[in-house]
Amino acid sequence: MKKNTTKSSKTPAPAASKPTPAAAKSVAPAKTPRAKKTAMAPLLAPAAAAKAPAVKIPSIKVPTIKAPVVKEPAPEKTAATVIAAQIDIGFGNILFIRGEGAGLSWDQGTAMENVSADQWRFTCKDAAGPITFKFLVNDLTWSVGDDYVVNPGAAVTLEPTF
Repeated sequence: MKKNTTKSSKTPAPAASKPTPAAAKSVAPAKTPRAKKTAMAPLLAPAAAAKAPAVKIPSIKVPTIKAPVVKEPAPEKTAATVIAAQIDIGFGNILFIRGEGAGLSWDQGTAMENVSADQWRFTCKDAAGPITFKFLVNDLTWSVGDDYVVNPGAAVTLEPTF
């Protein structure tokens, strides 16, 4: 089969430029020398102001007031209150302390630290007032005698009896 390869001799004509009407060309207002002056008037105004003589304003020194520095008092460092008991209560037993002040309670004992075979210790770092207390073996058997009292920051070693 034979293809027909003929080109059309017609080529599209270039787009003709349309003439613009004379009225459309003169849309923008004509600039006159007066229009230029008014257009530049705001630009000239600051320059004219700059030429005016400078007025000296006396400088006034305003004293700066510093706020007083308030130092908070440092918290009083109280020495730790140390209550020690020198007693051999037997192997496997624990010495407790009960009382009031420094977090102690009369209802439930606090186990003391076993330092050696016959030395027990309770240390309190934040005692605000006197501590009243008594010792107990295994938080059951009360020591004999009156309650003990120690002031905050003191260190005492007692020999309780049971």
